[in-house]
Amino acid sequence: MANIVAIVGRPNVGKSTLFNRLTQTKDAITDDQAGVTRDRHYGLAEWLNKTFTLIDTGGYVVGSEDIFETAIRRQVSIAVEEASVVLFMVDAMEGLHPLDREFANILRRSKKPVIVVANKTETFERNQQAYEFAALGLGEVFAISAETGSGTGDLLDEVIKHFKEDDEPNPYEGLPRFAILGRPNVGKSSLLNALVGEERSIVTDIAGTTRDSIDTHYNLYGKEFILTDTAGLRKKTKVRDSIEFYSVMRSLRTLEVCDVCIMLIDATQGLESQDVNILRLAEKSKKGMVLVVNKWDLIEKDHKTAKHYEDAIRKKLSPMDYLPIVFASVKEKKRIFKVVEKACEVYENRKKRIPTSQLNDVMLTAIESYPPPMIKGKYVKIKYVTQLPTHTPAFAFFCNLPQYVQESYQRYLENQLRKNFDFEGVPLQLVFRKK
Repeated sequence: MANIVAIVGRPNVGKSTLFNRLTQTKDAITDDQAGVTRDRHYGLAEWLNKTFTLIDTGGYVVGSEDIFETAIRRQVSIAVEEASVVLFMVDAMEGLHPLDREFANILRRSKKPVIVVANKTETFERNQQAYEFAALGLGEVFAISAETGSGTGDLLDEVIKHFKEDDEPNPYEGLPRFAILGRPNVGKSSLLNALVGEERSIVTDIAGTTRDSIDTHYNLYGKEFILTDTAGLRKKTKVRDSIEFYSVMRSLRTLEVCDVCIMLIDATQGLESQDVNILRLAEKSKKGMVLVVNKWDLIEKDHKTAKHYEDAIRKKLSPMDYLPIVFASVKEKKRIFKVVEKACEVYENRKKRIPTSQLNDVMLTAIESYPPPMIKGKYVKIKYVTQLPTHTPAFAFFCNLPQYVQESYQRYLENQLRKNFDFEGVPLQLVFRKK
């Protein structure tokens, strides 16, 4: 079961700052002005080898002049409903606020694990003042500074204690898991139905790990895997569409437990920002990826149309341009089994292991042909390459000055790995260690 942690609280208590701190990004806009966060932000965080999804919500408020107030409250409620753990953030500098008490009553009714987080405790006095929030009756108060990071370690230790493992036996343990993702009306359910066909004996429906997701056991033509249809990922527009936020969280759960993401887009609409965001999250999660351009039958085309369309997609995805792209028509059942073949190939690429001798023969030759550029009058000499024993492809390059390996040269090495060993559709991790 994927774990979701929601950060909630009234405006301007530091929720977005904590989100940025824990995800090690700057995705959430932070400002001293209240009410900056209206759109939802989600990202991945990790602590003690446990990865979880973190949700940054808007400030919970009642009686303001903000026209988005009702929509923000609704989305906060959705986040609490879906979360495994709720971080209730309060402001130690301002002290206990009447809105904190009101919100605490709402959280208490949710029956979810709630952790009170007193932010802005940079000084000893504020740290002591933080304990007045024990009056909320929600258990231990964790005093932190989201700005400096102090106290966040103890907080995360407490958070992961509430994570539940999925102990139920899975009859299909070990089978590849493919998730069908995409915006509404791009053909996700149609693809599932077309692959399943009328031979209902080849499928078994099991309740999925998230509401409104169904796992289908596919066993046909020598291929066997679990195929999961997901809720539509709506285009990011106004915050008032709470269904979009709800769908994203459900789809995120499915993404986190799958092996390969099959991303569908509508050929008549092209690749949109929401598609790119999910693909980049899949890359960060080290998932295999296949991009399917559906409804290709609706496009007027000549012999160059597909090439131009593919080039435009790869340019928008750059540098994540290693995805296989399949042009299909689910309605006319054209190239839908090509999608299955590609997903299976990507799954095999994801667990591929290259013998060390073969890896060094190829990569050291490529390095000799194009050595790392000199930096600060020093030459980087890469002596040895090996694949690390990880679930997804990761390679260690041993050299004399690992800190001087430039990003452009890392890209060159990654391209050589892809060129010689076929890691199509799979994110690669390169690490540089001192020889």
